[in-house]
Amino acid sequence: MDLIKYIKIDENSRVPKYQQIIDCIIDNISLGNLTMDQKIPSINMFSEEFYLSRDTVEKAYSILKDRNIITSIRGKGFYISRTKLISKVNILFLVNKLSSYKLRTYNHFINAIGANSHTDLHIYHCDENLFLNLLDKNKSAYDYFVIMPHFKTDELKHVSITDNVIKSLKKIPKDKLIILDNIKPEIKHGLVEIYQDFENDIYFALNEGLPKIKKYKKIMLIYPEKSIYPYPRRILHGFRKFCVEHKLDFEILDKVYDDMILKKGDLFITIEESDLVSLVKQVREDEYQLGSEIGIISYNDTPLKELLGITVMSTDFKVMGETAANMILNKQKGNVKVPFNFIVRDSL
Repeated sequence: MDLIKYIKIDENSRVPKYQQIIDCIIDNISLGNLTMDQKIPSINMFSEEFYLSRDTVEKAYSILKDRNIITSIRGKGFYISRTKLISKVNILFLVNKLSSYKLRTYNHFINAIGANSHTDLHIYHCDENLFLNLLDKNKSAYDYFVIMPHFKTDELKHVSITDNVIKSLKKIPKDKLIILDNIKPEIKHGLVEIYQDFENDIYFALNEGLPKIKKYKKIMLIYPEKSIYPYPRRILHGFRKFCVEHKLDFEILDKVYDDMILKKGDLFITIEESDLVSLVKQVREDEYQLGSEIGIISYNDTPLKELLGITVMSTDFKVMGETAANMILNKQKGNVKVPFNFIVRDSL
């Protein structure tokens, strides 16, 4: 077969033989020597030709199958099934939800990681079982695992990590694991962590905006108690700490209700986009002046909020994505706290 003449196994190399097989096949696809649907040698033929154990070739083929680079057809053999990748750095990017700001993190990561890599994006919807299945299915198929850990209980409460998730993550070599957005002590030490500090982020951001916040009589945080994609309760802790410390009148609401009673001097902090839209609509319908009679601060910035003049407190998702990519490229370890910014606009 054509592949045989392109394969070189270096007996003196410290690179495992199965990895040399994988690298040779990937390199030859990149060079155009192997094309889509081209048949490659059977496991037995490969092992006999290069005096390798059958287990070694089988391990290489199994990993190539996991990466969807080759496929097997019963009774016919193995074939090249993917020619687009082809890269020596393959990355699995696991996100709990595909919000605009998490997509922004992903896009900045892709731009920074460069063309010599291939990244597969999967959404697990805060579902522990789906997450564990995705990780188990792909644990041997990728060079790096970039994970945003956010989960939910049956009662739709937020959980940063679970015992089963910890066990699963511990099976991944630490030099392959990058934790984004949300970290917990149970999975710390020796890996890459690029995170938000949910409690202190909101606390310090509100302190930065205190001179403008103090002109309002009451602050309402709209924190969804039950959500398909629940939010860390540490946001609540930071908000309460700020209000109590400055002796501010405050209330925590589950959502923006239809025909909610609005009063001059109310300041609202929204987390979900739907609550922001509903609130702005009601402010306009009741003919209040936004930014003087009624104030709004929104969580996590978007281009639309900038366009509408909505004050925000927001993690720098560009920095989050680019930092993750650069730490992979430079083979760095450690943890990085992502900047959290308070951006004053017309709504405050």
